[in-house]
Amino acid sequence: MDRPTPAALMRAEDNVRQPDITDLIVAHLEQIGVEYVFGVPGGAIEPLYNALARSARRNGPRIITTRHESGAAFMAEGYARESGRLGVCIATSGPGATNLITGVACAHDNGIPLLAITGQPKLTAFGRRALQESGCTGVNTLGMFRHCTGYNTLLSHPEQAEPKIVSALAYAFQNRGAAHLTIPVDIQRTPAPVEWQGPAKGLRRMLKAPALVDEDAVLSVFEALDTAQRPVFLLGSGSGGAVDLFLQLIERHGAPFVTTPDAKGFVNPAHPLYHGVFGFAGHRQARELLAADPDLIVAVGVSLGEWTSAGWSEVLLNDRLIHIDGRTEHLQRSSMARLQVSGNPASVARRLLAMDTAQARTPLPAAPVMSSRLPATPAQIAPGVRPQVLMEVLSERCPPTVNFVADPGNSTAWAIHHLELNCRRHRPASTEAPAGAHYQRNPTASWLRVLMDFAPMAWAISCSIGVALARRGRPVVCLTGDGSYLMSGQEITVAQTERLPVLFVVLNDASLGMVKHGQRLAKAEPIGFHLPTIDFAAQARALGIDGIAVTSEAELAALDLVSLLSHNGPTLLDVRIDAEQEPPIRMRLEALGTVQ
Repeated sequence: MDRPTPAALMRAEDNVRQPDITDLIVAHLEQIGVEYVFGVPGGAIEPLYNALARSARRNGPRIITTRHESGAAFMAEGYARESGRLGVCIATSGPGATNLITGVACAHDNGIPLLAITGQPKLTAFGRRALQESGCTGVNTLGMFRHCTGYNTLLSHPEQAEPKIVSALAYAFQNRGAAHLTIPVDIQRTPAPVEWQGPAKGLRRMLKAPALVDEDAVLSVFEALDTAQRPVFLLGSGSGGAVDLFLQLIERHGAPFVTTPDAKGFVNPAHPLYHGVFGFAGHRQARELLAADPDLIVAVGVSLGEWTSAGWSEVLLNDRLIHIDGRTEHLQRSSMARLQVSGNPASVARRLLAMDTAQARTPLPAAPVMSSRLPATPAQIAPGVRPQVLMEVLSERCPPTVNFVADPGNSTAWAIHHLELNCRRHRPASTEAPAGAHYQRNPTASWLRVLMDFAPMAWAISCSIGVALARRGRPVVCLTGDGSYLMSGQEITVAQTERLPVLFVVLNDASLGMVKHGQRLAKAEPIGFHLPTIDFAAQARALGIDGIAVTSEAELAALDLVSLLSHNGPTLLDVRIDAEQEPPIRMRLEALGTVQ
């Protein structure tokens, strides 16, 4: 017996009620497996909230109410990163929509599939100064979203609903970016076409990007690797679904490899061929490896932006480079390369492995474990916890099931350089699902998430909540600074409401640390970085959340991190750091031209 269509279920639930346009949209989200929709309610989006409430009673997507619309977009992005599903955020018209923009832009620039839906006043009110009017005759939010999405449209007629929601979903998945639908409230309430029987059954298949491979280019890569004497691999964030495959190729060739900062979380840092991070806050050994005259550099899924190319370093951008990437805009930055390969990195890796296997190459023995990439921990300069020591303690004592999210600024720099999850960190094969009810691992998931290009402060606070929702109770550590926390710390109450095991670690130095140290290194005027000294642990406790102040390394050593990460809800650590320790940010200043 055939299962009832979503439209039939809606009619059965409400007896004779005809589904409306919002029911049609939500049915498409149900069909592709969306579990959560993040947002803040309002009058111009109320019909969509009603449809989501009806859907939740059928075990469809559930609303997560955030404290600010930017938090909704960041949570949706974090959920998409961890789950591999679509992130969805919604907001009302006017300021609700504009509050979404930074988070939507962040997802779009970082290649995360996200759908933003915003409301509008009714069509007949356009041009009449309606409250929060944001159509073409008001503060034009549709025009604003045009610059930070790849698909952006006003749904002005009910007949447009089906093709436009499908087009938005297709863009988000096939192009890995953000799409935006804005819908007047009267259109939301309009009945769906009587003949509509629900989304196409093959919708999920329709949304998959084709796995195209340029066979001639792949053959050229194979031949170059076959004759190379000193090949080096650079794995970037776009290699996420192909890392396990490329590691097989790397091991067969006995080739050393490095990662970009945003790809560090794809690998086990204890791998014997791994030479660390190349790029912002990276490691000396990684840069020396690329500068040691390799005869071939194979860069996979690398954006070649400022932070992932070490400030457009010539040790990477030269005629020894082979650039493999699925995004055209990334390949446009490697015109000097010996060879460019446009295509899905996983498909390219499979073809290279098949060619390599056909040649019956014997895998080379593993190289001896290299010496530590990290310098000795510096002496203490000022009171508090040295950030290097904080990262060492988290590295050694957090359970291997923990994922980390680090906020832009010094938190990201310290994490990239010093967070070394040693051989206890096991990255399972893409077919292996960790033990746990209903948890299915996303092959592009990462144990460390950082932002590279469009990098807004306070992103990690909300992103870590979205990650935790997708991880089904598995612990997450959010590394943030006091500057970021003052921007968006209220979102931790969402983690409390949802009882999520997120450990929020605030690096508290009463300053905008990256600004302060950047000004010092550049010998600029010391201005604008001061923040008040705040007891964030006490603030957390006032919100009903466990808060612990850590004022010394002895107190840090005494913490039971395993217990804190097993807690049924969030915990905040207010870590008073040694504010005089210089973070590894010189590359950024060199790219700006402020230091030599």
